[in-house]
Order: sequence, then structure tokens, then C-alpha cells
Amino acid sequence: MPVGRGHKPVGVEPPYYLLYSVDTSLSGAPFTDLNEDASHVYQVTSVSGPDAGVISSAGLLDQAEWMADKAREVFLLRDPATGRWRYPLTVPGYKVMHRELDTEPGGTSDPTDGIISYVQRFKLEWTPA
Repeated sequence: MPVGRGHKPVGVEPPYYLLYSVDTSLSGAPFTDLNEDASHVYQVTSVSGPDAGVISSAGLLDQAEWMADKAREVFLLRDPATGRWRYPLTVPGYKVMHRELDTEPGGTSDPTDGIISYVQRFKLEWTPA
């Protein structure tokens, strides 16, 4: 599905995802020091809407929850055989040492426009490779 970085993807109607960088914390020197770790929090907002025949509020909530499941899968799923992340994040010079679901307030709706959004925040901890 389309993903907008901090705003709605151009020319796209729901369903789509919004991705925000929410918080960054460093331990010690700047992260560019290459001897320090960093923690980033990203918010993924799943935006559900009347697409593909989904028109009831229950159907929109189901769609938003399905999208939230897919976001959790992308951030948190590990390969059962190897224990490695199923969807690795490749950043030259760094590796992800920890991923977690930071908070999940869940779904909210706006009954005036038939849109339901579902908010999750994921925490990624990085270390120099």
C-alpha cells in the first residue's frame, strides 16, 4: 500500500499508511561519532477508507486493524529458522540491535468523512556496525 512520509501520499485515496519520525535519543556523543548508539521512534498511522467495496464502519475498522497487523509484521516479524528480522533495515555503517512496539493507542474514527486511522509507534535501536 502507498506510504506518505509525514503527509498523505499524492493523488492517493485511502487505504494508505503515514510514516512519521517521532523521537530520537542518543547516548553520549553524536551518532555520527560511530561509537554511540541511537534510538528512533517512528509512528505508523494506518488510514482506512471506503475503497474496494468497504463502506461500513465495521468494515473500515477491520481494514485498519488488518493494515496495523501488516505494519507490525514489517517491523517485528522474525524468521523462525534463523531468528533474523524477516524485513531487514539496511543502513550503511549501522545495524538494528533492537525493535519493539513502543505504543499502540489503536483505532480512531472520524464519522463525518468515513475514515478510520490506527496509530502505532515502533522503537528502533541502532548501533554502529
